[in-house]
Amino acid sequence: MDVVEFRPEPSQYAWTFGGAAPIREIEPGTVLRLWCDDAFGGAIRTVSDLASATLDPRFLNPQTGPFAVRGAEPGDTLVLHIVDLTPARDWGASTLVPFFGGLTGTDRTALLADPLPERTWIYELDRARGTVTFVAHQGEFSLDLPIDPMLGTVGVAPANREVRSSLTPDAFGGNMDTPEMRAGATCYLPVNEPGAIFSVGDGHFRQGEGESCGTAVEGAMDVTLIVDLVKASAARAPLWPRIENDGEILVVGSSRPLEDAWRISQVEMIGWLGELLGLDRLDAYQLLTQVSLTPLANVVDTNYSAVTKVSKTLVPGLRPLDGLHADLRARATSLT
Repeated sequence: MDVVEFRPEPSQYAWTFGGAAPIREIEPGTVLRLWCDDAFGGAIRTVSDLASATLDPRFLNPQTGPFAVRGAEPGDTLVLHIVDLTPARDWGASTLVPFFGGLTGTDRTALLADPLPERTWIYELDRARGTVTFVAHQGEFSLDLPIDPMLGTVGVAPANREVRSSLTPDAFGGNMDTPEMRAGATCYLPVNEPGAIFSVGDGHFRQGEGESCGTAVEGAMDVTLIVDLVKASAARAPLWPRIENDGEILVVGSSRPLEDAWRISQVEMIGWLGELLGLDRLDAYQLLTQVSLTPLANVVDTNYSAVTKVSKTLVPGLRPLDGLHADLRARATSLT
């Protein structure tokens, strides 16, 4: 396997999905070893660094990439297998941002209420123990939490030459903020433009489902990916992002209101079950009703994201793309 290493300079960050020229063309099967900055571009470093004074909202979620995949054409499926995610700094940061988050008034939910007080939390990383430490602002409480590294943003160029902010999740992927995007997961994305034009970023040392306050433990990340491509002649591309891990298949839907994000993920999963099991749509609907789990990804971004997942143990026979995930896992083992 070809191995490409890339550590961007700040001037090389991408801030959108679509609209940015690829920094490099790679072959399907390439291993990428990347460095990704945190959502704040490393600007939040101490508890006295407040978001409103430190951050420019035009420059959040810096992306590493984009990369073009040779031979990728609209209708194909881009495959990204996450081999490894390792914190690249010894600290992560989380903030309360004015008029942003799941439990405050926002520009979309306008209220006659002041913003929540701004605060910043710094989580120190203990690499030996694999933990980050929450420290309360008031009182003496602290708590060590296990790291669970994930990527908040994984996406391709949108269809129809659209350009979307790196803060946005949609059918192209983007800022989905699902903890399911961890090492060992394989992500399937629709190719909308020649080359796919994909990027990744927004590392989280850990995040609860929903990302309630709007920021996870945001941290720079060393990322290893295997990139592959499934041609349209071999399989229909998904309409929405799909994820597979060793135990489950998952779909991410993004929209507002939240129930529409959930509906998208449910309908796409019904279609996927139909493909994999040869089920009529209504039979797949009935089966899904009894076996699916629906964790939230985010309830804070420009679109909300909901996940529908189905266990391979409950439903044997879930083997997308003739076992491509298992093949990628084997390839990943040879790397580590």
